[in-house]
Amino acid sequence: MSSMFGTLFKVTTFGESHGLGVGAVVDGCPAGVELSLAEIQAQLDRRRPGQSKLTTPRKESDQIELLSGLENGKTLGTPLALLVRNRNQRPGDYGAMSNVPRPSHADYTYRMKYGVASQSGGGRASARETLARVAAGSVAEQLLRISFGVEIVAWVSQVGKVKASSADLAGLSREIVDLEAVRCPDPKAAAAMTAAIEKVAAEQDSLGGVVSCICRGVPVGWGEPVFDKLDALLAQAMLSIPAAKGFALGSGFSCAAMSGSEHNDLFVANGQQLGTKTNHSGGVQGGISNGQFISFEVAFKPAPTIGKAQKTVDYEGRDVILEGKGRHDPCVLPRAVPVVESMAALVLADLALRQAARSTSRRQFHP
Repeated sequence: MSSMFGTLFKVTTFGESHGLGVGAVVDGCPAGVELSLAEIQAQLDRRRPGQSKLTTPRKESDQIELLSGLENGKTLGTPLALLVRNRNQRPGDYGAMSNVPRPSHADYTYRMKYGVASQSGGGRASARETLARVAAGSVAEQLLRISFGVEIVAWVSQVGKVKASSADLAGLSREIVDLEAVRCPDPKAAAAMTAAIEKVAAEQDSLGGVVSCICRGVPVGWGEPVFDKLDALLAQAMLSIPAAKGFALGSGFSCAAMSGSEHNDLFVANGQQLGTKTNHSGGVQGGISNGQFISFEVAFKPAPTIGKAQKTVDYEGRDVILEGKGRHDPCVLPRAVPVVESMAALVLADLALRQAARSTSRRQFHP
């Protein structure tokens, strides 16, 4: 099983959804970074269950514990061990499902691959694993902001068939995004999204949607062609998130219907560097950041855990009626926002350190 991400800024996550806890070990964070535990906690609070009527009713405070790597508020350059203890496990909710692979879950594939699977809540495949990503991602975000001036903001741009209008990418902030429980900065669309989620929750069903993300302040030069391109790593990071089914950078799939003259981002003078008149490239060209905003979208499927009874089969192939039980999100999108931000931060922090190492090496060998 691969639970490690990154090359220089490396993160290993651990824990199961109904085990004792979930956490992460961050290795490679430079020494001397002023790290705020309150900021990590704030991001975890945005991801935690039970925060509004639009999310799962499971009650978890998700209080962060830092076990190592920090002294007097600054990183030591040694591994940072982050832990959140599970306080509200209810494995009994899943007893009747132990011999029935839940539709569109990882129960069947995990069992076939490893010969054993977690008896409750999906184990490592559960969305609860993402809290470790958010904790580690907040460390990466603080490094990016302090050392490189990078800002990352994500928001819900679609729920079901409801789409938000275009956001002000330059002025958008997390404070604006969080004004609505559904985390959509378009108030009219947010109201429609909320109504759609409440309706599907009453029907014991679920909805999917899209999270959009903007990364501001990323300088020219981040990305490692040809296999560790910035966009390739972002795609890998986003598609590793539970329920993520699609990734689109910049113009995304709409580019397929455009001509080259329509899609090309023409260069313009921008101070000491060049800029572009448009940003169909999403801030990445040739797998390397070009200094423009990095913009992308992540599509999420409807949560597969639903309250409706479903006709399926057990592991012996016998027909069963799987009764909906357990606690689930009618729509994962509001809680997915900080997860998308965190995965983007982990990618950018790693590439920032790799580019810094290249610059140091160049100065050392080519004065």
